[in-house]
Parts: sequence; structure tokens; C-alpha cells
Amino acid sequence: MPALHISTDKAALDVAMIHQFLSERSTWAIGIPLATVQRAIDNSLCFGAYLDGRQVGFARVTTDRATFAYLADVFVLEAQRGKGVSKEMMAAVMAHPDLQGLRRFMLATSDAHTLYARHGFTPPARPASLMERYFPNIYAN
Repeated sequence: MPALHISTDKAALDVAMIHQFLSERSTWAIGIPLATVQRAIDNSLCFGAYLDGRQVGFARVTTDRATFAYLADVFVLEAQRGKGVSKEMMAAVMAHPDLQGLRRFMLATSDAHTLYARHGFTPPARPASLMERYFPNIYAN
């Protein structure tokens, strides 16, 4: 595989590709408007994965950079899956200096438990203490 480059430079992100993936191919954000994706990027710590200058993966972290973080919108384009891209992205996320010493780092996943477990993520220790407001079809027309 060509050299993989992980960057937090928002100017390098292919926002059109990110939006297209999230709005058309993700399992969690079908129909999400471009303006919403842009606002999420603007207000998050973002990680782009690049092969030969072309973005092939994305992850974003919403955080106060002190006590809490939430990992979201992690994906690798289908043609690059199974090549270690998600592992490299997660290593970069976990090594980022602004994400050290957090009291809580959360995420939700339906199918990547093994990937996240490698980085210390576990089911909630006290699930009864967690609450949510969940609108799975918020972007449906």
C-alpha cells in the first residue's frame, strides 16, 4: 500500500466526499445536509486519511480538549477497507495531544467493536447512568 498520511488540517479535507459518504453510504447519517456536515467539521477536531494525496478516510472528535471527547463519523472508503487505514486513523486519534488525560472518551458503533477495543474502549461501566436523546431519522426527507 502507498504511504498513508493522517492529518488534522481541515483545509485538506474533501468536504464534498465526506458529505457524499455520510449522506448516501453511511448507516448513521443518511440524508444529512451539506451545511450540517460543514458545521460539524468546523466545530470538531478532524482527522483525514490520505493515500497519494486523495482522502480515503475520515474521523472527527467533538471535545473540550480537557475532560471529554466523543468520536464520530469514522469511515474508510470501500476500496481501501481491510488495508489498515482505520487502524492508522485510530492510532492518530488516540495519540493526538489534545485527547490525552480525558476523564471520558465515548463513541457509538454497530460493527467495529474490535477496532475500538484495541484502543481501550469498552461497554459503559455504568450504562444505567447514561442517557441520550436519539433521532435516527432526523435527516430523512
